[in-house]
Amino acid sequence: MDRRRRKQAKITIVESEEVSSIEWEYINMNQQEEDLIYRMYRLVGERWDLIAGRIPGRKAEEIERFWIMRHRKVF
Repeated sequence: MDRRRRKQAKITIVESEEVSSIEWEYINMNQQEEDLIYRMYRLVGERWDLIAGRIPGRKAEEIERFWIMRHRKVF
């Protein structure tokens, strides 16, 4: 009897991170928040967590999304 082990294909589950349209709704920032984001961006670049730390109640993800929606070109 042949007792060779068969190699089983490893199944890798890749979960794609789909972003719902709700998550990408326009983020309203007041003028002071926008000014602070622009100034901080010039100083520290894309360090969203650092910028969000200066704006109470805002998360790094919100700041980054706001920046992308305002400044990135649509492909």
